[in-house]
Amino acid sequence: MLLDVPALMGPPVVRSAPAFLVSEADRRDLDAYRRLRHDAFVEEQGIFAGTDLDALDEDPRTVVLVARAAGEVVGGVRLAPVGVRDIGWWTGSRLVVAPGARGIRGVGSALVRAAAVHAEQAGVLRFDATVQARSAVLFRRLGWIPTGTAVVGGVDHVTMRWPIGRIQRLVDATKAHLAAVLEPGASGDPAALGALGGPGWVGDDGAPVPGTDVIAACDAILPCMVERDPEWAGWCGVLVNVNDLSAMGATPVGLLDSVAGRDAASVRRVMAGVRRAAAAWGIPVLGGHTQLGVPAALSVTALGRTAEPVPGGGGSAGQALSLTVDVSGSWRSGHRGAQWNSTEERSPAELRDLAATVARARPAAAKDVSMAGIVGTAGMLAEASGTGAVVDVADVPVPGSADVAMGDWLTCFPGFGMLTADAPGASRMASPHATTAGIGRLTAEPGVGLRWPDGIVTPAVAAGVTGLGAA
Repeated sequence: MLLDVPALMGPPVVRSAPAFLVSEADRRDLDAYRRLRHDAFVEEQGIFAGTDLDALDEDPRTVVLVARAAGEVVGGVRLAPVGVRDIGWWTGSRLVVAPGARGIRGVGSALVRAAAVHAEQAGVLRFDATVQARSAVLFRRLGWIPTGTAVVGGVDHVTMRWPIGRIQRLVDATKAHLAAVLEPGASGDPAALGALGGPGWVGDDGAPVPGTDVIAACDAILPCMVERDPEWAGWCGVLVNVNDLSAMGATPVGLLDSVAGRDAASVRRVMAGVRRAAAAWGIPVLGGHTQLGVPAALSVTALGRTAEPVPGGGGSAGQALSLTVDVSGSWRSGHRGAQWNSTEERSPAELRDLAATVARARPAAAKDVSMAGIVGTAGMLAEASGTGAVVDVADVPVPGSADVAMGDWLTCFPGFGMLTADAPGASRMASPHATTAGIGRLTAEPGVGLRWPDGIVTPAVAAGVTGLGAA
């Protein structure tokens, strides 16, 4: 009798690499990580004399990620903000893998990936690293971009940057589709037949009604927000329209709403928010449309008046870019990192003063900060003006709260925020209830860049935010 020995033994066993887990270090992990660093960078490689510890190891903001295998720390990396004030610029450093774990496939790569993910989740917009030249291939393979060279402790290094596309992704999700969806004008000309406000007003916050001093604006609220937070949705339906009119220097004179919901109770909650906001800004609700038995929805139309509207596309290269923003308030519950609530606690008099800032100042160009955030809206103003823009990150006014990361602040809806362009030093934007600061310049080069304290400009938004082009 013949015996099939392999068959009796069962299927072949596939040997997998030892498992490891990357997580944030605790106190004991931190000691083990520092021992690995000392062994590698002081004893083995001689890059540092005596110790590789530095000021970042004493900074309470520094984050250390470690890889554990079989309960032991087999590698680690640290991340920390650059400078005393965290403006969204971080570095990664001291990446190390234990000698006995260098055969465990993927430990170093996993630590690098985890560091990049942690940085982005922390609201970082620039993430740099200086790595040994022999490790640069690994970083390139993971998507990092070389930016220069350096020598550390007599060893050649390469400076690298992780490409963070958070702002571009937001712009793509909220504004990039506009030209394709609207297909303005029978001839493809956005200004044909007065479409989108007509010449000079294409892509603006509101549209001048031909032959009148009336400005019309219209905004819809995300259906999921109407369903989950109906009173806030109603408030915001008025708020965003008031901001649109304010950006054009117009005084609101009336509102119309179109609201839908599964039943009368849900619609009443939405309308409670609309009525409360309308009363706060002193605007009559003229009428609208209501529908029941359907998914939640809300859109609000606002009418305003001004004899001389301020254009969103009135800027020119070389002009200063300013931000006027209300930094009081806090994150709206349920919308952390996306919606800043600076308006609900303001008095009617304060809200109306803020709404009149553009009308008083009459800048060359103005746009209210929309769902595209501060930087994305700067790109819209620049596109409409036929320019680009550079934003000086360190100059952007931010709330004093420690829980506001720069990446969140530059991409959120801030409640009240106005971007304006004027000759350098000529901004007249002012309100006792908001902070105004110069945050950059309009440029001849298209797109929006972020300028950092070391003078480096990193790309944030490509040219043509909406595709509608110059106004």
